[in-house]
Amino acid sequence: MTQSPLEILRSVPILSTVPESDLVALAQASRERSYPAGQVILRQDAPGDAMYVVIEGRVKVVLIGEDGREVILSVLGPGAVFGEMALLDDAPRSAHVIAMTQCHVMTLYRGAFHERLRASPDLCLAMLAALSSRLRLADERIRALSLLDVNGRVAHLLLQQSAEAGSDTFPRRLTHQNMAELIGASRETVSRTLQHLSERGVIEIGRRQVSILDRAALEAAVRPT
Repeated sequence: MTQSPLEILRSVPILSTVPESDLVALAQASRERSYPAGQVILRQDAPGDAMYVVIEGRVKVVLIGEDGREVILSVLGPGAVFGEMALLDDAPRSAHVIAMTQCHVMTLYRGAFHERLRASPDLCLAMLAALSSRLRLADERIRALSLLDVNGRVAHLLLQQSAEAGSDTFPRRLTHQNMAELIGASRETVSRTLQHLSERGVIEIGRRQVSILDRAALEAAVRPT
């Protein structure tokens, strides 16, 4: 069954404490749009006039170098929000956002959003919490990239996916290339590392899912020596 805009906003974790009246106002001013896999939704350095909620599908937040090489900052699925930073600080977009699969997203435009922010302390607190969470994730990523070897970075990513799924078994949604772009390594190195972890019985990789069999081994790998 198709969800209404209000039902979609109710399902967004960062808006869980926002009063119904604010969600109703935001829902009335929202728009929905679909994007095919591979389409750019937001371009880095473009003006920011809206924030977005992922309804269906997955998107990647990426930086693209002059040589065309991609560095994935994050992968977002249903219920995730993106584009809110430019909406709050009026600065240009800080990264590209690209559809990884067929995506359906909700757009919340600056005018209506700012109007509700001025009137709602709860909405302001929700956005502060969202930004704080994003900063914590960025700190975690910087720590992993700067202090861990490739094995540790792969372990960190697997543990992160497990945490997001709330289970030691989670869908296999990232290709080896995606993982390489997330942790700053080559696809070949990621493939070898995953194979080694599988051969040691630390993880089990199926066609559609990954299972963590030895969590302690992964947790040991993410502790800097």
